[in-house]
Amino acid sequence: MQTKLAAPAHAIADIVATAIPDDERLWVPQADNVWFRPLLLNTVNGEWVNLLRVRKSGILNRHRHPAPVHGYVIKGSWRYLEHAWVAREGMYVFEPPGEIHTLVVDDGPEMITLFHVSGALIYVDEQGHAKSYDDVHTKIELCRRHFSAVGLGVDYVKQFVR
Repeated sequence: MQTKLAAPAHAIADIVATAIPDDERLWVPQADNVWFRPLLLNTVNGEWVNLLRVRKSGILNRHRHPAPVHGYVIKGSWRYLEHAWVAREGMYVFEPPGEIHTLVVDDGPEMITLFHVSGALIYVDEQGHAKSYDDVHTKIELCRRHFSAVGLGVDYVKQFVR
């Protein structure tokens, strides 16, 4: 092993975590049969990296992003109603800013995708009007409430916040 050189005093800490944990408490409920596993919650850049897990077929939500989203399918498959393609295991998906799309999971028993979301997730109605949103701050609050409720404590989320 090579000797580690000292990092600048102001450098932030690494995050090293088991992405798909055995402990179910680390999956934060987002909707019925939908959870996310936080990996990075970056309050400086307004971005987050998480695993999205869906355990039931169906339409999840219609949304748009003001900034790019990157996805990598780890397990299962999903698609958008507005596109002809299906994202399958091992596939990478780039979502350009501004597009409105509706996430659908057709097959079970489980879909897991790593998403890197910049900016926000803006949920829209059938006419494309904003009705709610998620951003790094709403994700942190969801984590705080969930981790507190399952006995891990509100501060458990701090390990993912940068």
